Amino acid sequence: MSLRLRFTLAFTAVGALVAVLVGVLSFRVASDRVVEGANRTVRMVALAVAEDRDTAHARPDAVTRRSDGNPGTGDDGEQPAIVQSVAPDGTVTRLGGPDVELPVSDTGRALAASGAPGQEETTMIDVGGATYCQLTIALGEGQGALQAAIPLAPTLGVLGGMAMEIAEAALAVMCAAAGAGWLLARRITRSLVRLAGAAEEISADGHVDREVPVDGRDEVARLSASFNTMIRRLAASRAVRERLVQDAAHEVRTPLTSLTTNAGVLRYATELAPDDRDRLLDDVEDETRELGHLVDELVELALSRSRDDAEQPVELTEVAGRAARRLHRRTGRIVLLDSDDCLVRGRRQALERAVSNLLENAAKFDGDGENSIEVHIRRGTITVSDRGPGIAVEDAERVFDRFYRADTAHGVPGSGLGLAIVREVAEMHDGTVFARSRSGGGAAVGFTVAPSRILPSREPDLAGSHDEHLPERRVGRHPD
Repeated sequence: MSLRLRFTLAFTAVGALVAVLVGVLSFRVASDRVVEGANRTVRMVALAVAEDRDTAHARPDAVTRRSDGNPGTGDDGEQPAIVQSVAPDGTVTRLGGPDVELPVSDTGRALAASGAPGQEETTMIDVGGATYCQLTIALGEGQGALQAAIPLAPTLGVLGGMAMEIAEAALAVMCAAAGAGWLLARRITRSLVRLAGAAEEISADGHVDREVPVDGRDEVARLSASFNTMIRRLAASRAVRERLVQDAAHEVRTPLTSLTTNAGVLRYATELAPDDRDRLLDDVEDETRELGHLVDELVELALSRSRDDAEQPVELTEVAGRAARRLHRRTGRIVLLDSDDCLVRGRRQALERAVSNLLENAAKFDGDGENSIEVHIRRGTITVSDRGPGIAVEDAERVFDRFYRADTAHGVPGSGLGLAIVREVAEMHDGTVFARSRSGGGAAVGFTVAPSRILPSREPDLAGSHDEHLPERRVGRHPD
């Protein structure tokens, strides 16, 4: 069952329920008033006969009228009353009205025999298939009781007509509610239908280059806007993934070609000189190592945005210190850390990975190992400096691109993805990346974290006193 049909049925059900409730209440009120009017009329007849029984005998076809002087509720405005007396011994004497014998109940006989003056009983009786409203009133002092009755056929006819009109009105209301519900459901679900159509098209052909119009500011409009945002991000993610696959295929092809060639040469390893065989094996090991490193970088880059690393307060000094110690263990390089103890809201593992990549990049290009690598942290900006060959102006804008290798880096091992991961981490923290040559030789490469992510320092006194002249902290030591 469609959502539009459900809305329509819901509106119809609500309309029908309201119409039925109003109709039943209206009919009940009208019925009570009509029956109350019949009771009042028959009481007036009985009281009139009790006051002047001779007059009642003189007018055997007495006509009842309401207290306001208007005729009763008969079809022609008149209701002939049936009047009879009941003696204390139960004898019935007809006093006037149509020739209909009214039954006398036990209560009526009791009222005639011993009822107090004015004591009465009103009942509905059926005589000859017709319904009457009957009143028995005691006269007291041994005079018996009077009974008066009027037919309810006109009254019941009025009630039946009213019930039919109420039923017709309820049916009309239900039909109107169904029509209005259909129109409203169509208007409400129009945007949802467009969303469903767009989702079906995307799932069918895989195209993510379409959007749905956004109308208004209600929940459906918000859903449409969110859907469009999701589609745009999906399209961007798909484009990035396709570009990554194409670049990866291009980069992987070179080591695979070299490995294939070397594998073919290894078939004749017994014919090679020992020095040539050793160089060949070294080459295979290097290419295999580079290929494994490339695969690791590709996996890291692909998962950099989807990794489940919750945001939390992160001390950049602590992150940089761990990355520096890890570099020292691997390479023995000295890292000088100068930090203002900045505290940011971010992903700890991603930030540490970015700093590690910057340090490894600096250690790779500053290959002699004589100079220390410097890390400066100021208000969410992390800068790693080295004394390598530096960065040309034309390369500064592209070193963070995937697989980009500057002319000075072709002889240096690496996949060309380390700085691309740094940019991913910076964008993840609403920051930017930068690379520039350093005065005196070398390069300064780093990234920033958005100012909105900087948190108050846990040590405000120290944080306030730290400046660029903060004494440097040496991480690691020269190997013996």
